Amino acid sequence: MSEPALMANLLFITHPEVIVDPTVAVEDWRLSTTGRERMTRFAASVAAQNIDTIWSSMEKKALEAATILAAKRRIDVKTDPTLGENDRSATGFLPPEEFERVADAFFAQPTRSIRGWERAIDAQHRIHAAVQRISAEGASGDIAVIAHGAVGTLLLCKLRDEPIDRTHDQPFQGHFWSATLPDLRILHGWMPIAEKT
Repeated sequence: MSEPALMANLLFITHPEVIVDPTVAVEDWRLSTTGRERMTRFAASVAAQNIDTIWSSMEKKALEAATILAAKRRIDVKTDPTLGENDRSATGFLPPEEFERVADAFFAQPTRSIRGWERAIDAQHRIHAAVQRISAEGASGDIAVIAHGAVGTLLLCKLRDEPIDRTHDQPFQGHFWSATLPDLRILHGWMPIAEKT
């Protein structure tokens, strides 16, 4: 008898650490040395061994992370603009303390636009629709989606049927959660792609 086929999963992966540069548009930020190293270790990990399809946000930091993973797996990267982070262009770069206050309000008041940011409820709908489309295409192995922390948290809340709340956010950049395909049942919450060294 042949062995049963492995069930395919979705891995939602957030880009790891970036070079923060207030003079560069946030969507054009690049991965830092630490970010590249952590993504390289993830690409070689057991968690990534069954990935045969990679989708990425079009932001440079996500694309760089996806390219590292794709090089290890020897596959191409597909992109989808609707996998992008919540639209924060109304404010652009914010100093860390101010950013955290606005991000708190973004999650706490999901039906309001905080300082012109995309509403959390709208970002959640967008990322959910995108991942549903990707999941429906099917794959022989695991599907990796390389994107961003806020939308990853919003999607995690949606799939768990829980209210939007920042308590479900990743602890820091460079984490992943996984779900079964094609029904998107959550298997585990945020886990680091690799430990910090």
